[in-house]
Amino acid sequence: MELRDLQIFKSVANHGSISHAAKELNYVQSNVTARIKLLEKELKTPLFDRHKKGMTLNAEGRKLLTYVNKILQDVKEMKEVFLDSNTPVGTLKIGTVETVSILPTILASYYKGYPNVDLSLQAGVTEELIKEVTDRQLDGAFITGPINHPLLEQYDVCTENLVLISQNNSFHIEEFLTTPILVSNQGCGYRSKLELWLKDEGLLPKRIMEFNILETILNSVAIGLGVTLVPQSAAKHFSTTGKIYCHPIPKKYGMISTVFIRRKDAYMTNSMECFLKTIDEHKYI
Repeated sequence: MELRDLQIFKSVANHGSISHAAKELNYVQSNVTARIKLLEKELKTPLFDRHKKGMTLNAEGRKLLTYVNKILQDVKEMKEVFLDSNTPVGTLKIGTVETVSILPTILASYYKGYPNVDLSLQAGVTEELIKEVTDRQLDGAFITGPINHPLLEQYDVCTENLVLISQNNSFHIEEFLTTPILVSNQGCGYRSKLELWLKDEGLLPKRIMEFNILETILNSVAIGLGVTLVPQSAAKHFSTTGKIYCHPIPKKYGMISTVFIRRKDAYMTNSMECFLKTIDEHKYI
């Protein structure tokens, strides 16, 4: 069993396709197929269910993927330990929720100081990003916090006010009973705050509508589709143009913190160390 066999296996598992894995790894398809068959022969078990649309990991394949992810991560960290130089280089895979108003400033400052580092940015909701950091798919992520997780350490980034936004210049809490509520997917931190507020008030909303993109939510509020709860900075542009109005909410639910998370046991590269320093230089709490 060679290291490239594990890389091939992981790629096929991720894509569910021999052809897509071959394209990603720049191998011919026949080579990928042969390596997967050799791996299955060596382990004396099928690893995939084959079907017309591709390949799906079976129970044994999912078990192997857990080991493969750890092995490949250990190899990656080993290389980083020996090849890391005083000048940050390489790639940082960073996740973020959509409402980190200070993020452009952090990224611009980091890029200016360390232009040899390739920053890869991925958007998501807090719960998804936590999982991807713990699974080592991301080097770190900006999420709604604070959190208490045994595998993760967190760094304060900013604290902001949450506001209720609507198309009208006034809003009464009873309107939740008749007005659709527009929210991000489950796992969003400010959605959780809104749901807690409604639960404490004993209110059952008329309708909850989910959206994947914050900009879509804000535009939908502006045309009167419903109301939502977001950090005040996220609504700043729309509110200054008069398209939406911001309404204060009870103090208990009115603050939200953003933290940056990373695995406690991950090797601290120069690239990551400098990224954390950049966050610390620009944070506001």
